[in-house]
Amino acid sequence: MADLPTEPVSPKATPLPPLPSEDPLTPAQWKTLLAITDAVIPAIKPMSTANVRYDIAVADSEYLTAVSKLRGLTPENDPDAEAAAKELLEDYASKDPAFKLELSRLFGMYMPQDQRQGLLMVLNVLNTRVGSLALTGYLTPISEQPAHIRESILQSWANARLGTLRQLHRSLTVLAKQTWIKCTPSLRRVLGVPRVPVGMKPGKGYDYEFIQMPPGEKPEVIETDVVIVGSGCGGAVSAKNLAEAGHKVLVAEKAYHFTPDHFPMTEANGWNHLFMNGAFVSSDDGSVSVVAGQAWGGGGTVNWSASLQTQGYVRREWAAKGLPFFTSAEFQGSLDRVCGRMGVSTEFIKQNRSNQILLEGARKLGWSHKPVPQNTGGAQHACGHCTFGCGSCEKQGPVVSYLPDAARAGAKFIEGFHAERIVFSNKGRKKVATGVFGTWASRDINGGVAGSPLTRRKVLIKAKRVIVSGGSMQSPLLLLRSGLKNPQIGRNLYVHPVTVLGGIHEEEIKPWEGAILTSVVGEYENLDGKGHGVKLEATNMIPSSWLIWMDWKNGLQYKLDAARMKHMAGYISICRDRDTGRVYPDPVDGRVRFQYSTSKFDKKHIMEGLLALAKIQFIEGASEIFTVMPGMPPFLRDESAPAGSGINDEKFQAWLDEIRARGFRMPEFGFVSAHQMGSNRMSAVEKDGVVDPEGKVWGTEGLYVADASIFPSASGVNPMVTNMAISDWISRGIARGLEERPRL
Repeated sequence: MADLPTEPVSPKATPLPPLPSEDPLTPAQWKTLLAITDAVIPAIKPMSTANVRYDIAVADSEYLTAVSKLRGLTPENDPDAEAAAKELLEDYASKDPAFKLELSRLFGMYMPQDQRQGLLMVLNVLNTRVGSLALTGYLTPISEQPAHIRESILQSWANARLGTLRQLHRSLTVLAKQTWIKCTPSLRRVLGVPRVPVGMKPGKGYDYEFIQMPPGEKPEVIETDVVIVGSGCGGAVSAKNLAEAGHKVLVAEKAYHFTPDHFPMTEANGWNHLFMNGAFVSSDDGSVSVVAGQAWGGGGTVNWSASLQTQGYVRREWAAKGLPFFTSAEFQGSLDRVCGRMGVSTEFIKQNRSNQILLEGARKLGWSHKPVPQNTGGAQHACGHCTFGCGSCEKQGPVVSYLPDAARAGAKFIEGFHAERIVFSNKGRKKVATGVFGTWASRDINGGVAGSPLTRRKVLIKAKRVIVSGGSMQSPLLLLRSGLKNPQIGRNLYVHPVTVLGGIHEEEIKPWEGAILTSVVGEYENLDGKGHGVKLEATNMIPSSWLIWMDWKNGLQYKLDAARMKHMAGYISICRDRDTGRVYPDPVDGRVRFQYSTSKFDKKHIMEGLLALAKIQFIEGASEIFTVMPGMPPFLRDESAPAGSGINDEKFQAWLDEIRARGFRMPEFGFVSAHQMGSNRMSAVEKDGVVDPEGKVWGTEGLYVADASIFPSASGVNPMVTNMAISDWISRGIARGLEERPRL
């Protein structure tokens, strides 16, 4: 590959932790799996030179046409655009050894045992003649088939009458697409996606110090006034408030801190280092994929700066549940306080092209729309890569704002600490929290996390108050591991389910440039008159988070479609869900599992948002509009059609009708969630929730939860500010209840 111009900023490498010593697949299973993934992302070669056993052979003229299209999409500053085009066409999934290593990590570390066993069983069946005949229609196992037959088998699964085969098609194609996009340099070269945001200036982060412990057989004992489990938005606010009130505070975090000069991470490493379970978390039925931050600073390290305050109809709904705080001046004071600390404002926003299209389309249609306040402290923050960490430190998340404030007030920190259980003493019928017990893992010999920890040590943190701030997926599990029996723990999970819609425009959009989410259309946010509906927003357009959802029809088509990403504008229809799911521990290893199936009620609202997004794309001149509904053809604009009809265009309306009629077919369709809430919900009476109106866990003393898991229902907006405001209120109450510690 030819060298591209050197980037002005080169983040430090972030090697990944070692893989398990035992290979998660047998050689036969690997052979079958890689044969499938290499059919999803195959090498495309001209008939005259192709090896049909391994390559998809196309007519020489078709190959040259594809080269010409890709050459025209390759950046002008590439020294050899034709070589770049051929490199992408002739690339295949397993060509780079990193592809197999990434799959090994997924199967060996992230995939729950029952899901892994189910998929491995399918691979075993496909490796037999009888099983192959049943699943593929051929006696010859798929691993022995030539590339074009393997591709045709995948195509047949997409339209199979048996839902299990359609779901298998979705699972395997998404797996292959995302893993390849993470690892391949060929696609990024044609797209011209820079390694770091254009014009990014490195920021200076806070110089954190973390408690270190010597080796030892007995548990290390640490004493403090307050221990906070989790360093995310809720935990960070709590740490600042309690430390500034004069109390000894210890923040214990499972993840490790990376300094800003490591950000943004690469797509391959960012998903692994900064997200729970490598961002591989799906509902038991496979219909919803969850993305949740697991980093120093929690979700505030990987979110997109959007800082919307809780809306009035949501506050009134929560107050009507016996929680009047949410309509009080005190709650508004907490909202304003956290926004003030982070410099939340719309004043310095520069809308990128995707957000401009959303706002202008809504204006032309007469729909309500507005800019989204950003927590950028007065900076014009143009970082489309913040999903993998903010290297400029302009985003005023917990790592830049609240955690340094806490440190300056005397708070202490531990990284690499897995909280196993809360420690209790008994006071009558109530449990009194007296600390947290867990395991600490140090960094490796090089001061990183790519090797084995130098020290593992059991640790007992004794405290007068315990605050759980692990997020909506992890906090319920800690409460359950600690022996609490409240049946509400883990229930009432809201996820703001999302679907996406894209449009292709004649102009270059370069959707990865500029700030990610700086506009919102609220026209459809209250479809039932009770605050349930959808918002229309721009979304993260890094290749591995966007291109995986594009429909796969064949290998050549997918590569050609993916290469047009610089002309794409992508949006989400994000639902304030009425109906809920449940978080629970995996019965084998205790990892996060969840049950959630998007209800018919909520699907109806998501569909309205999807159709609305299509109208915005149409009115803004998209030449092609596509959903991520499997098998749904895109809308292709007829340039000869009368221009005056707008969205009433007959052909366009027929396409919208087809989308509505098709619906979200299960099990092959999937939703995505980046917001999880409510799994330890706040309630006015014990039988209805997990924490009381002050954030204290019902039936306990000294134990509190301060994160989005205590929301009484879905927030309807990006939950960061709501989470921080509630945590501000809870932690100030805890501070008042503790004896003042005199400063030295």
